[in-house]
Amino acid sequence: MRGVDGALSPQTHHRYDPHPPVAGATGPSLSRPIPRKGRSPLQTRAGEGRKTLRSGADLAAAGVIGAERIGEIERVAARYAMAVTPEMIELIDPADPHDPIARQFVPEAAELATAPEERSDPIGDRRLSPVKGIVHRYPDRVLLKPLHTCPVYCRFCFRREVVGPGGEALTEAELNAAIAYIREHPEIWEVILTGGDPLLLSPRRLSEIVAALDRIPHLGVIRLHTRVPVVSPSRITSDLLSALHAEKAVYVVLHANHPRELTAAATAACRRIIDAGIPMLAQSVLLKGVNDDPATLEALMRGFVRRRIKPYYLHHGDLAPGTAHLRTTIGEGQRLMRHLRGRVSGLCQPEYVLDIPGGHGKVPIGPTYLGHDQVADWRGKLHAYSGAPAPVPPAVAKPGTAG
Repeated sequence: MRGVDGALSPQTHHRYDPHPPVAGATGPSLSRPIPRKGRSPLQTRAGEGRKTLRSGADLAAAGVIGAERIGEIERVAARYAMAVTPEMIELIDPADPHDPIARQFVPEAAELATAPEERSDPIGDRRLSPVKGIVHRYPDRVLLKPLHTCPVYCRFCFRREVVGPGGEALTEAELNAAIAYIREHPEIWEVILTGGDPLLLSPRRLSEIVAALDRIPHLGVIRLHTRVPVVSPSRITSDLLSALHAEKAVYVVLHANHPRELTAAATAACRRIIDAGIPMLAQSVLLKGVNDDPATLEALMRGFVRRRIKPYYLHHGDLAPGTAHLRTTIGEGQRLMRHLRGRVSGLCQPEYVLDIPGGHGKVPIGPTYLGHDQVADWRGKLHAYSGAPAPVPPAVAKPGTAG
């Protein structure tokens, strides 16, 4: 290895822990039991009486919040949809005011404050919708949104102004028109089913949509974006998996943001998908107080790969209204990506991306390692490399730190 002056530099060997302990990550470890006094019938582990919680009163009855917060929750839920499945309730530690699972699903008063830069349609879906249910942002792929309901409602959702229990699904005529649009545009090679969560559709309805897409000759890939395997894993049934059968390539992209979400039930649900011959990818959102520390992010990416799921995207938070308290800075995200580069293999590396506000598409915003005739290694040491044109990057984080 050569230093900046071109001379060979001696290799220094270091000893590192195999991976940082999850206990050092945001929130309690994966294996730590969640203490909750007075567990109500809303949360019985036997399954009877378990239901999705949709109000402040529900959360208080389940022991997730104190009664004094009911009013706060109801004010937020009146504006933005709220739903928390029993599987996620089980993961929340009510004794931790900064619990990373609660932070994703339990409303906060901060959501009622809209920052000047935030917008109701942060990534420009409406502007790029030629027919109802279709978003055509890139030449070769489209989003198909058959419904606007989800099993849970993330507090940072960029479609929070349109999703919810009252969110309309496409009618038969509207769905036929959307599929006709895809059929009439031979440049479209990939369709992404999203919404809403497409795995909330009945197996019959989902099968009809997949079959209609499978019959379009110029399509190559059908992709589904979902949280269901994590937040409602029992929905991954043999009937649902049969509905995804197609001659074309079918991919399922899982959304999860914290390693605690990768429970035994979620793992089993993902195994059923993969064992059915459907490859899985993962996408996560970088969230303040959820996964914005090196140990948590590393544990999450290792958790995906251990379950045969390839990390795909790490999204920078979108400018959705009322989400400023959950967004990090891009600089913080870049420091975390530098940490990952030195700590995990390429299998565990997502691409850190920003959806440019207004509908201009995703761009990679990860750190650069190039300088003028120099390149930095993952430890931050500079080395000579002729032709490298970019500015010299800032120092890379030391192993085990955020930078």
